[in-house]
Amino acid sequence: MKGSPRSEAELLELISASLPNPSRDVLNGIGDDCAVIRPSAAKGIVQLLKTDALVEGIHFASGTRLDLVGWKALCRPLSDIAAMGGTPRQAVITVAAPTSWKGSHWKALYRGIGKAARAFGISVVGGETVRSPVPCFLSVTLTGEVEKKHLKLRSGARPGDFICVTGRLGGSLKSGRHLRFSPRLDEGRWLGAERGVTAMMDLSDGLGSDLPKLAIESGTSFTIAPESLPCHRGCTAREALSDGEDYELLLTITPSRWPPIMRRWNAHFPRIPLTCIGRMTPADFPPTPLPSGYDHLRSQ
Repeated sequence: MKGSPRSEAELLELISASLPNPSRDVLNGIGDDCAVIRPSAAKGIVQLLKTDALVEGIHFASGTRLDLVGWKALCRPLSDIAAMGGTPRQAVITVAAPTSWKGSHWKALYRGIGKAARAFGISVVGGETVRSPVPCFLSVTLTGEVEKKHLKLRSGARPGDFICVTGRLGGSLKSGRHLRFSPRLDEGRWLGAERGVTAMMDLSDGLGSDLPKLAIESGTSFTIAPESLPCHRGCTAREALSDGEDYELLLTITPSRWPPIMRRWNAHFPRIPLTCIGRMTPADFPPTPLPSGYDHLRSQ
């Protein structure tokens, strides 16, 4: 479609063609006033709910390929589901698009959303599409589920626990990785099932901002060795702490469980490093000074 969709129904048809068929727990998806979902009947399962926003000029530059924007829009909240040890289920997506958008823009955006939905087993069950006089804005609401015994929160860390990160950090924006990352869903579920993992969160605002958040929620402090950070090639420790948009996992592990967890991790995920970078300390212990990462409400 080269021109603009002539109606909301035509746009809905265009969007639906880009998305995978919904899973069996979706009784009614796109096309009605509300989606209808059959919740899990399994015992011990709790539901997860996450919302996330993407704004042109903040989370992606004007002129960025819209298929990459679509991929990122869905993968950002998937990273949060991963950090809870969970499995994603359904997504509802709202797009406020500039009046200049044509059918090709919508197709490109939903091609990226559809690619992510297929890759990670998501049913896109509804949302909203509106015109906007300002740059593009997307909002994604995502559901998920996790066995309650495997649920990981930010509040479970204890003094003495090792502080660990998956993957490598830094340089996400300058390398373009912030548009092409894969959320650590398999890794998050695996870590969620490990008894020695005491707390977990995703790294989206930068370790320098996210680690203090985990410490506050756990009522602890922390000490880290910046020289131990697993940096991407060409990145400094400061960039690894403050660049943000890494979409890796930050977690804490009981020291006695670290050796067996590390052995099993290396067997399951041989290409992804799991690195110990420090320890949690009592709340009255001065934390390691860190450069802050991204703050959504800080004055520019």
